[in-house]
Amino acid sequence: MRALGIILAGGNSNKMGELSAKRAVAAMPITGGYRAIDFALSNMTNSHIQKVAVFTQYNTRSLNEHLNSSKWWDFGRKQGGLYIFTPTITSENSYWYKGTADALYQNINFLKESHEPYVVIASGDGIYKLDYGKVLEEHISKGADITVVCKDLAPGEDDVNRFGVVQMDADNRIIDFEEKPLVAGNNTISTGIYVIRRRQLIELLETCANEGRTDFVRDILVRYKNVKKIYGYKMDTYWRNIGTKESYYKTNMDFLNRDVRNYFFKQHPDIFSKVEDLPPAKYNGEAVVNNSLVASGCIINGTVENSVLFKKVYIGNNCVIRNSIILNDVHIGDNCVIENCIVESRDTIRANTVHQGSPDDIKVIVEKNFRYAL
Repeated sequence: MRALGIILAGGNSNKMGELSAKRAVAAMPITGGYRAIDFALSNMTNSHIQKVAVFTQYNTRSLNEHLNSSKWWDFGRKQGGLYIFTPTITSENSYWYKGTADALYQNINFLKESHEPYVVIASGDGIYKLDYGKVLEEHISKGADITVVCKDLAPGEDDVNRFGVVQMDADNRIIDFEEKPLVAGNNTISTGIYVIRRRQLIELLETCANEGRTDFVRDILVRYKNVKKIYGYKMDTYWRNIGTKESYYKTNMDFLNRDVRNYFFKQHPDIFSKVEDLPPAKYNGEAVVNNSLVASGCIINGTVENSVLFKKVYIGNNCVIRNSIILNDVHIGDNCVIENCIVESRDTIRANTVHQGSPDDIKVIVEKNFRYAL
């Protein structure tokens, strides 16, 4: 494919609370054995994009560990490959990334030294499948300056006001773009996926830098909506952004639906991730598991219903886990009840404790008890 891939994965989300206190949103675990960024990376390689740059900034440790080998997404190649860019102090600049446009500008030499005529920009916190090649084809056929991938949100699917809301004419040209409005005029939102010609991107980034502008959406998409030919490309398949605690919970719960699981994991193309050498899940004599996802390395002695268990989770005797997400390497002691909760990774839940949220207010549990003293 004649495009360079860029994944913006440096952001934090205050709306995730304690969940994003220790990792970038793009590194959040998804559906048992994946990370959020796996979906964007898999879409890149499935679209035959051979050169991808990932821009990281906030709490990068777990994300960098996940990306320490590019072979999992087929980017271990002589030509192209996977590049990781973090903020760097230079003789001209000593700032962290001040926005998405500034992150691109601080690494503009990477864009200038590349030879691909087009650039696909995606965020690292979207859960979806998309052939970027089809977006590029429509981009070229429309003669667009920028193409924005859009999605119609169903009523109650997500909070429309936390996205960029777009309005298109009959030819799908964007005639209005409002970033995170207080009151949304419609339910068509930007998914944070863009296609643009590389040389035009360089020109726009240099203009933004000269004017002290730093944000790609506000300072390029919104500002140039009546100057440049900006078109929308509507996707009608599954897409979610995990930028809030509620959307993160709903996304993982969606994978308990067989149709969603089959779409992502049994239908071509595949979603790839870094694989750990872990034993299969072990279900001991008293274990009862219904409608749940259980990752490798888990040991279950109690009851698990409508829940997602990530890697290396231990469930003690007589426990009841219901409608919950248990992240990696959690030890839950005997006789515990956890319902409508998200348990942070590497936690140890003391025996005989009860944690209950509600369907409208998911509780996040962060317990840092010393495991081997219990």
